[in-house]
Amino acid sequence: MRATTLVTGAAGFAGGHLLDLLVGERAGDENVIVGWHRPGGKSAPRQGVEWQSVDILDRHAVRAAIDRLRPAVVYHCAGAAHVGHAWDKTEATFAINVRGTHNLLDALERMSRVARAGSGDETTVVIPSSALVYAPADHASRETDPIAPDGPYGVSKLAQEMLASHAGAGLKVIVARAFNHFGPRQDPFFAASGWARRLADIERGRWPEATIAVGNLEARRDLTDVRDTVRAYRLMAAQGRHGDVFNVCSGTAIPIRELLDRLIARARVAVTVTVDPARMRPSDTPVLLGDPARIQAALGWRAEIPLDRTLDDLLDYWRTRD
Repeated sequence: MRATTLVTGAAGFAGGHLLDLLVGERAGDENVIVGWHRPGGKSAPRQGVEWQSVDILDRHAVRAAIDRLRPAVVYHCAGAAHVGHAWDKTEATFAINVRGTHNLLDALERMSRVARAGSGDETTVVIPSSALVYAPADHASRETDPIAPDGPYGVSKLAQEMLASHAGAGLKVIVARAFNHFGPRQDPFFAASGWARRLADIERGRWPEATIAVGNLEARRDLTDVRDTVRAYRLMAAQGRHGDVFNVCSGTAIPIRELLDRLIARARVAVTVTVDPARMRPSDTPVLLGDPARIQAALGWRAEIPLDRTLDDLLDYWRTRD
């Protein structure tokens, strides 16, 4: 029997890198990888991936698609991912992250009752949550630490986790509390990718002034390469147990200013930095640092890709874009 793996949000940043990993591990035609993208959205042709256009907010469409696929493993990467935009687009953020997750889990529970009754089989579901569900802290957050998100994005991810915790029989649901991850192909609305694109454009002479406008550079963040992050998701699906919650983080936080300085040091021209008050968020956690002890002990996962390699790959990506 063919085993189907579904990646929602497969045309997005983490979803695309997860597809790279899954296709590389694919063993024979008996394993099917399906990627969902939103109707009207773009999906790059990729060998070994079957693309489907599914609106995660359309409950009936999600049910019909799940009934056809009957996936054995689901990675729910679809979602509104920009923390800053969530302040201005709160309704859309909650619709995608909460109602979309509800639609998916509802369809999977229904499939489990109808198609897998009595079989003993489970569908594995990995739900990428966020470190922003934690209460602000000046230490490395553990999975057992207090939960108290202080912005709409974090609240939407906590709601996702609550839906996951009430998943019905026949589903094995694992939650990944991902800390900041970045790398090539990330949307330039995110700081590091936006800076890298700006540097690449300055090098090409596309800007009259060699200047980068920034927001708060004093915050410290636990940064992981997206390729390490999706490797963690894969291990969770393979080895995790129902109800597991794992931090996905490096265990080290650096100032955002240092991240920018490292990027500028790679530029081929001189660049100046200016502070733009409009780029300041209503709430910006001073320190976001995670403790990776649980995932290291349970799954043997560690962040392996050095920060400098991620920065090199990110800048090279934008240098090769038209």
